[in-house]
Amino acid sequence: MFVVIRFRVGEEAQPEFVARLQTAVEVLSRQKGFVAARTGRNADDPELLALSMEWENIGSYRRALSPYEVKLAAVPLLSEAIDEPTAYDSLDPVPLP
Repeated sequence: MFVVIRFRVGEEAQPEFVARLQTAVEVLSRQKGFVAARTGRNADDPELLALSMEWENIGSYRRALSPYEVKLAAVPLLSEAIDEPTAYDSLDPVPLP
C-alpha cells in the first residue's frame, strides 16, 4: 500500500519545513513494514509539497504512527497536511500495449 500526503507551504518557509520533513521520514523509515519514501515539489505549484511512502500493509503504516519518537518527530508535521484521504491500496498492474 502507499500513502500520499500533500502540504501547502510558502516558498519562504520551505527550507525549515523540508528539514522537518526529512527528520520525519528518517524516523518513519525505522518502523517495521516501511518500504520506501519520496518527497517532491509540484512542478506547476511550487508551494505544493508531497510525501509519498510505501508500506507492507495498512496495519504497518498505522502502527508506525504510534511509537513515541514518531509522535515527536513526524505526527506534528503530518498534522499540517492538506485534509484529504492519504492511504491507497495498490491496484493490479495495468498491461501496457
